[in-house]
Amino acid sequence: MQRPTTSARVAIACGGTGGHLFPGLAIAGQLRQRGCAVTVLISPKEVDQQAVRSAVDVQVVTLPAVGLSRRGAFAFARGFAQSFFAARRLFSADPPEAVLAMGGFTSAPPILAGRLFRAPAFLHESNTIPGRANRWLSWVVNQAFVGFAEAADRLRTRQVKVTGTPVRPQFQAGDAAARRAAVGLDPHRPVLLVTGGSQGASGLNELVIQLLPLLAKLAPELQLFHLTGPNDAPKVEAACASHKIKAVVRPFFAEMHLALGAATAVISRAGASSLAELAAMQLPSVLVPYPAATDNHQYYNALAFEKTGAARLLEQRNARPELLAPAIVELVEDPAVRRQMQASLAQWHAPQAADQIADSIMQVIRERRRATGRANLAPPPPIEHRQSVTP
Repeated sequence: MQRPTTSARVAIACGGTGGHLFPGLAIAGQLRQRGCAVTVLISPKEVDQQAVRSAVDVQVVTLPAVGLSRRGAFAFARGFAQSFFAARRLFSADPPEAVLAMGGFTSAPPILAGRLFRAPAFLHESNTIPGRANRWLSWVVNQAFVGFAEAADRLRTRQVKVTGTPVRPQFQAGDAAARRAAVGLDPHRPVLLVTGGSQGASGLNELVIQLLPLLAKLAPELQLFHLTGPNDAPKVEAACASHKIKAVVRPFFAEMHLALGAATAVISRAGASSLAELAAMQLPSVLVPYPAATDNHQYYNALAFEKTGAARLLEQRNARPELLAPAIVELVEDPAVRRQMQASLAQWHAPQAADQIADSIMQVIRERRRATGRANLAPPPPIEHRQSVTP
């Protein structure tokens, strides 16, 4: 007699920053296609809450985790404990068959809670130098996936697979003119995108304000699409207006595929998820790594791209307008330079990353089901609600 079919549930801890959340959502989409019910665990931060509004057919759960800072050790410990007990309550009602950590401060409590229910644990590390949470979790997971091969030796698990960093399927090259019009820019003029990641970057914003007089002189046709983060939008908007530079300035923009698709070139931080999106869109860039990133990991991410010709690297301590302006003008106005960089970016694009990770997780789930005689897999029903868990 054929065994009955049931859907598998996979929990993905991916909140805290867009760099953790968006790759997690890409994997969630692939797991849904493979017959899984997916729970996405995020933080209370506004960037998480905004980003998941576009999530389809996944259960979204907010955990009360907070990041670790020098002055906030007690708050971190309290949030960690509250998140662990909240995840344990959630899993006791509907135990997952796998738990995936995408890094950051939301990752550890669900992994530990999942292990109480004997769920296989996985992690994805997108950076060249793994973050603290993933380095610690690598001792307890069954398998790790990495975006850069250099990260493998820094994780303490025997099973490591180099997959690249997943990007959402909408990140594909397309009609730049149509995307410029969609974001409120002139479709026939080049666009410089400035992005400091999902939370913005005040240092990058100040640098661009200083850069504007040179850009207005050297590239008067250039338009700006500037994602500032929550604090600097009015200041940047006023600076663009004073130099008569057409600009769209936003604190946050959820449809990054439109922003990247509208751009001719980019000034960006060097978070791994942002780099994966640049590679997917084959978009030339000048990378200005966040200098205070843990273990200076953004610098090493950017260095890996620069060594292969996939980007220009400019450290913030050396980022003077007279150095940055010529690089931007060259990327915007020289098609040969852009083509060369786009060819180099192609080697960093990993279009199968989310598929590979989902397949690896599903393989473990199937093997465990066969070993225990459990039911076969079946597609789950659509999920039409979101749930917020509080301690």
